[in-house]
Amino acid sequence: MVSIKDIAKKADVSISTVSYALNGSTKITEETKARVLRIAKELNYVPNAAARTLKKRNTNIIGAFFTDYSGQFFGQLLTGLRKKLNEAGYDLVVSTGKESHRFLPEGIIDGAIILDANFLDDEIVNYAERGHKLVVLDRILEHSNIERVLLDNQTGAEIALHYLIEKGHQNIAIVSGPNNSYDSIERMKAVNKIIQQYPNLQFSTYQGDFDKQSGAKIAKLLVEQYTTPVAVFCLNDEMAIGMYQYLETTEFHVGEHFHIIGFDNIELSQFLRPRLASIHYSKEEWGSRAGEQILKLIHNEKSEPQTIEVSLIEGNSVQGPHKK
Repeated sequence: MVSIKDIAKKADVSISTVSYALNGSTKITEETKARVLRIAKELNYVPNAAARTLKKRNTNIIGAFFTDYSGQFFGQLLTGLRKKLNEAGYDLVVSTGKESHRFLPEGIIDGAIILDANFLDDEIVNYAERGHKLVVLDRILEHSNIERVLLDNQTGAEIALHYLIEKGHQNIAIVSGPNNSYDSIERMKAVNKIIQQYPNLQFSTYQGDFDKQSGAKIAKLLVEQYTTPVAVFCLNDEMAIGMYQYLETTEFHVGEHFHIIGFDNIELSQFLRPRLASIHYSKEEWGSRAGEQILKLIHNEKSEPQTIEVSLIEGNSVQGPHKK
């Protein structure tokens, strides 16, 4: 690999002169700069990114750590995040798994966006203590180098359950997400409060995993237990879609036997028939706000916690319990 020493030797100048030329300094003449750059090009010189990072103390790269990054949910969130960072001259790398956590201590990235239940609180705080800038999307941590942008999960869950109750449903099934998911935990807090408020209604809870497979599995259980119409609140749309897929293989129908509402309003939801009722929020805005917050931290600007608002998208998947 060609180094600046090689360029200096061929150009018969000092190493510092080559450095000045490569960095566009005005400390040397335009003639010398042009000659050095011409020789660097002839030698196919490629700047050493690691060395440049050590000198400048930044990479202009932000890391996003997700449990997973497939599917429409993450795609839209990443679009908003990438746009915001690119506007400010930053690139984005997305990773999953513990090995990639070393990007922070090794200085490969300038900061991180975290939406990963496997990224432990203690580890995040430890990085913050060492000066790393971090934005969390799935927990509450108090530190000057940590900011948060959280979804209004509890309000969303309240809206969803009240929607089912106002439709007249008295038999309501709840399909939760993973036990270690912040979003699922927050949504279940609101669910449990409402259960206490309506002791005359029948509630049942099932453990899901935020994927289609667990939605289909629980739909099978509900079919086996079926006696009267059931309202179902799936804590995300993926599980609701899994329910649709399973029910299509049976004689039971969404909007008649099972009245389903989801959470996330992913793009696929609008193409389901009947249209899935869901809790909506802008995934792209969530990503954009996260990008805005990490940039503020990096530039030592004032920031404050952000909340992403939610709203109801009504669908034909929820009717009154006696609709035929």
